[in-house]
Amino acid sequence: MAAITDLSFMYRWFKNCNLVRNLSDKYVFITGCDSGFGNLLARQLVDRGMRVLAACFTEEGAQKLRQDTSCRLQTTLLDVTKTESIQAATQWVRDQVGEQGLWALVNNAGVGLPSGPNEWLTKEDFMKVINVNLVGLIEVTLHMLPLIKKARGRVVNMSSSGGRVAVIGGGYCVSKFGVEAFSDSIRRELHYFGVKVSIIEPGNYRTSILGKEGTVSRMRRLWERLPQETRDSYGEEYFCNCKQVKMY
Repeated sequence: MAAITDLSFMYRWFKNCNLVRNLSDKYVFITGCDSGFGNLLARQLVDRGMRVLAACFTEEGAQKLRQDTSCRLQTTLLDVTKTESIQAATQWVRDQVGEQGLWALVNNAGVGLPSGPNEWLTKEDFMKVINVNLVGLIEVTLHMLPLIKKARGRVVNMSSSGGRVAVIGGGYCVSKFGVEAFSDSIRRELHYFGVKVSIIEPGNYRTSILGKEGTVSRMRRLWERLPQETRDSYGEEYFCNCKQVKMY
């Protein structure tokens, strides 16, 4: 009986283990590859023999990535806030993958700033973040879906622990809550086509998402543009506490 149980367990384990074969034939399109997680992922997938289509925001970032990897990685420029840029990138990907389709889309492009107490921010501050992290992610996904469906592939969306608990004000956590909702909805819809949808929720990592400017100078800039009435309502002690908040 024990032997039968062991064999049954091994069969179920082997059946459910997700072994990806023929990595060298599979294409992965990654956004936000200039630095951070996207850059590291592109390098690792190339090292594993996959075909990486890396989208960078700057030519400098694209050139550096090409120099540091191999011919299995190709780059294109992409601004996820511009429809025409997304359309051009989609056609480029279509030309690369041909009839086999796109094995994976990794929506990694994102920004974290401006952030701060919500009352200190403007509508434009919120939209700068939401347009990249959420609206851009949605539009890239919608354009790439025909290619992903063709390959019965997967969508991997970079969310955040801030997509579950709003730890800071501004558009960042708002956008990540939206990423979670969008991912949940398309996961159910795309199951019919054999397409998988996953999210990644990193914690606090010191990436370039927060820019090069320090917390103190960022907060001071927000503080100094506030009306005097608003500054008086918060007081200097509140401002000093905000300057000490660590974002990573």
